[in-house]
Amino acid sequence: MLSKKIRLQAADSLYHADTGRSRIAQLSQTYEGIELADAYAIQQLWLERRVKEGARLVGRKIGLTSRAMQMASNFTEPDYGYLTDDMLIADGTQIEAARYMAPRIEVELAFIMGEDLQGAGCQVHDVMRATEFVTPALELIAYRTQTPRAIVDTIADNAAAGAMVMGGRLIRPFDLDVRWVGATLSKNGMIEESGVSAAVMGHPAAGIAWLVNKLSLHGSGLKKGQIVLGGSFTRPVGVAAGDVIAADYGPLGSLGVRFV
Repeated sequence: MLSKKIRLQAADSLYHADTGRSRIAQLSQTYEGIELADAYAIQQLWLERRVKEGARLVGRKIGLTSRAMQMASNFTEPDYGYLTDDMLIADGTQIEAARYMAPRIEVELAFIMGEDLQGAGCQVHDVMRATEFVTPALELIAYRTQTPRAIVDTIADNAAAGAMVMGGRLIRPFDLDVRWVGATLSKNGMIEESGVSAAVMGHPAAGIAWLVNKLSLHGSGLKKGQIVLGGSFTRPVGVAAGDVIAADYGPLGSLGVRFV
């Protein structure tokens, strides 16, 4: 377990790596004995600094929702990070690729909360009842640390969250079976990935229920109006300057961005 001073030092390192667009050494190699609790505490300290400097917390992201990704990370449950207002990118935007380190894109669903949701024992039906809208979304993931990374490195690094894009149709959560939303992800006109939302823990709301239960351990939860990225149902696709990305969700519409 790390001291508060060391946690602050680690959070500052990640902050400067992000703003300076450079990678730092893995925290697991820099700070001997770092634990999961330290990693989430570092993530929170980083968020608090960003909020103090003007960013606004708008939601959360969930990662490692697929069994394959958990096995690759030697971890047995999802992880989570934060979303701030300056991480939201409009559909159709041109994105500066150099702003992010080794950026990759994932296909997800975003849940927009219609009411507060907090407390232990949260279930999928609680999430569905508290959700106002579901919409297609892309997550841009990026690393502020070098690789290979231990799970504590990923968590401290805001669960690799870089930015997110929302687009397509807004739907109410019971207007269709959200387990069977399908999507294709194309890069430069070629389909690179496809998937279905049930790949996220059997139900895309399951990860959000997990998140609410985890946040309850810290006396917090989700607030009305917040956005939650429920987890990817495709593998991440690497992008670089010049790439055009498009995701087609069929009846739910499409969204896309261009990297410059």
